[in-house]
Amino acid sequence: MTTFFLMCWEFFKTGLFAVGGGLATLPFLKQMSETYGWFTVQDLSTMIAVSESTPGPIGINMATYIGNRMFGFVGGLAATLSLVAPSIIVVCIIARMLEAFRDSKVVKGIFAGLRPAVVGFIMAAAFSIYVSALTQVDAYQASGQILDLFRWKAVALFAALLALYKWKSKLHPIVIIVIAAVCGIVFAF
Repeated sequence: MTTFFLMCWEFFKTGLFAVGGGLATLPFLKQMSETYGWFTVQDLSTMIAVSESTPGPIGINMATYIGNRMFGFVGGLAATLSLVAPSIIVVCIIARMLEAFRDSKVVKGIFAGLRPAVVGFIMAAAFSIYVSALTQVDAYQASGQILDLFRWKAVALFAALLALYKWKSKLHPIVIIVIAAVCGIVFAF
């Protein structure tokens, strides 16, 4: 199977099984990174930052970015369509069947079981992204010094922005994004 069709297949599977929205695509993207090496976990954290900063669903933004990076405009379009096609198909099928099964205990049970599983997948992916953004394992392994394990500028920025967001909870997320971007430029992250 060529890489192009493999990419389309992987995004189709992601769209089919990523129940819970855009963040639910993170475990699938992490698996793609580890299996195929199309991008690194560091690239994934950058894609999340860009996708969260741009309009539109995060999963679609990331699929478009990865496809475009790999195969240009056609790849971006193919990856995006591959990601959304399962949702369109499933919604059309469910819409036909919803009236008959809306009050089914089995259907309610399925969705009750899926919710915690989705949260677990998202938390696992988020944890690995936090680790890649705030630590530098290579530097630690090279020196053996525990202080070299952390990206101290990133940890300080994370802590400061988290405290600011908790202190000023009505602060618009755009302000946090702009502050983070300016700090990244000024302090050369």
